[in-house]
Amino acid sequence: MSELEQLSMLIGGKPTGAISGRTFESENPYTGQSWASIPDGGDEDVDAAVNAARAALDGEWGQMTGFARAACLRRLADLISANAERLARLEVNDSGKLYREMLGQLTGLGGWYHYFAGLADKIEGQQIPSPNPNYLVYTRREPVGVVAAITPWNSPLLLMSWKVAPALAAGCTVVIKPSEHAPGSTLGFAELIAQAGIPDGVVNVVTANSGAVGAHLAAHPGVDKVAFTGSTATGRKVAASAAENLNPATLELGGKSPQVVFADADLQAAANGLVAGVFAATGQTCMAGSRLIVHADVHDELVRLVAERASHIQLGDPFGEATEMGPVANKMQYDKVVGYLETARQEGAVVEYGGSSEESLGGYFVKPTVLSVKPTDTVFREEVFGPVLAAVTFTDEDEAIKLANDTPYGLAGAVWTKDVHRAHRVAAKIKAGSIWINAYRVVAPSVPFGGFKASGIGRENGIHAIDAYLENKSVWVELTGGTRDPFTLG
Repeated sequence: MSELEQLSMLIGGKPTGAISGRTFESENPYTGQSWASIPDGGDEDVDAAVNAARAALDGEWGQMTGFARAACLRRLADLISANAERLARLEVNDSGKLYREMLGQLTGLGGWYHYFAGLADKIEGQQIPSPNPNYLVYTRREPVGVVAAITPWNSPLLLMSWKVAPALAAGCTVVIKPSEHAPGSTLGFAELIAQAGIPDGVVNVVTANSGAVGAHLAAHPGVDKVAFTGSTATGRKVAASAAENLNPATLELGGKSPQVVFADADLQAAANGLVAGVFAATGQTCMAGSRLIVHADVHDELVRLVAERASHIQLGDPFGEATEMGPVANKMQYDKVVGYLETARQEGAVVEYGGSSEESLGGYFVKPTVLSVKPTDTVFREEVFGPVLAAVTFTDEDEAIKLANDTPYGLAGAVWTKDVHRAHRVAAKIKAGSIWINAYRVVAPSVPFGGFKASGIGRENGIHAIDAYLENKSVWVELTGGTRDPFTLG
């Protein structure tokens, strides 16, 4: 076995191991072998990181102007682009995602930091007209404080950046706790912080092999805000922990997103969008378009097209140029996906393609799977987080909308039709935070992303994302120098 890569946490500007000296190994889901040694931090490491973040907030970083913070963010953006190849390799080793996808994603990730750098020097208060002419009234927008950023294993750096970029632009400091299943690339990112000229303690990263450490961070009395991406079940616990401290929380949680295909749709385009929505990234995206709601007249043809494309998807080494789908990211998730496939068979699903693991390749491979199911089937209702598409039929627009909204989730969705009136009409009626029309799986730093219902609270990305990291302070200035009756208001 090759020597493990040694990675360090970042606390107070210093690369460090865990105070306890413990480590754990990160497993490559393709090879099944450990590839990196990760510090196994504990509550004491979280305490040190939160203290460092507080000191930085009260120190040099807290005194920086928005213009100076913007310059730091721009340097960080350029460093991410310059180190995209190393960061991409770290993510592939951790999660099994395609190298070509991760290289493209990491090459473009700096765009998030450039976008929010453009807002850092534009944080403005306002003068407010007062009904009493003896007062000047204005507002200040100030950083909320120390932010706990708790991130998932499926897209660690992208989803981390959706939190860290606006937080730094606002003047906050952060403590990042990545998932124990994919911590490597976040530790690689931490190596760039000092190079960007960001003061010590502004960005801290604590890794641990226990979810309890993330819970300690979410509930920490030294934290002022929590930003979390992950499962809905864990999100509820994080929100409860934040609420104990009366802290705000933004939550980007699970999804079971519908793709509604009408009879007049371009079926080739829709098939391609379905492949992108549920097989890209091995289906391990919160926005996965895993519920196909298709008009009965075109069900057979569309399912045939998707199944045919699925049958040609090249599974294999994520670093291979021809590979189109890598393994499931970890054994826990692999077992979950395989369990859902067994449940689907028991409930009478028709397997159009796939429906099982792919053991010939080793690792945690699952075949891209297309199922025709009933609206009551488990695989149609619950988030699988794997390469599994479940299809049902409808006969009229109202039925399609009802099926689309018959879920506790509301993260994303798509409408496939050539009828422009119908496209906008149906998009307006689907209860979800992002709707694509004749497209799927497109995001940008300038476009808000987040969910309705059990898919979360708040929005990331977009010009208003920075608001979640700012407090609004009202200032009243008495102008006359005189006194007034102390027993009256105003």
